[in-house]
Amino acid sequence: MTAHQTSPATRQTNQGNFLDTPQLAPGITRFWLIRHALVEQNARLRLYGALDVPLCPDSLIAQRPMYEALAARLPREAHWVVSPLSRTRRTAEAIQEAGYGSVPLTVEPALIEQNLGEWHNMPHQDLSQHLRLAPHPFWSVSATECPPGGESMMDVCGRVGAALDRLADAYDGQNIVAVSHGGAIRGALAHALRIHPETALHFSIQNLSLTILERLDEGWRVVTVNELPGI
Repeated sequence: MTAHQTSPATRQTNQGNFLDTPQLAPGITRFWLIRHALVEQNARLRLYGALDVPLCPDSLIAQRPMYEALAARLPREAHWVVSPLSRTRRTAEAIQEAGYGSVPLTVEPALIEQNLGEWHNMPHQDLSQHLRLAPHPFWSVSATECPPGGESMMDVCGRVGAALDRLADAYDGQNIVAVSHGGAIRGALAHALRIHPETALHFSIQNLSLTILERLDEGWRVVTVNELPGI
């Protein structure tokens, strides 16, 4: 039996691993994925992708109840990871300051947002003339479109999926709180559900929303997607 396998007796107790109560069972490898807070207004006028842009200072104040709700919702025993971009670190710090308490933050490069290459900092209205493929209805580009010098959503899903497997092995049976990005969280869902990245782009991942994934012996399970704290 490997380290993350459960015994037949445990499986019987789990009754097929059904989730019949709001209480999540301990001892399961569980990811608590949070999209960073709203970025500064001027940055939102352009394609910021993997650029390091600041958070909106007004939203940090106005959305304080959401940070408090996240602080209360997240598990007390957890490993925290953030992407290399400051907006994820600042979001994580705001959650901890809102009542969770200070814990170390580990940078995980593979959880960064899609690299838009030469399209970074381009006004949204100028993008269409550069596309080879029709954009996705719910994303700036299709999943297979690769910006010059950047990466496609197919690439994002590949690196995020590999990171999830690696982190799940490293923190087997434990909680991992990961403050990341909309594209990366869609990539995590594509990996968990084994769906095409184009399909995963149909998920809405709002700022400060919570998505919970579990890795069990039987495979990945999606517990919740785009859960808005305090709402």
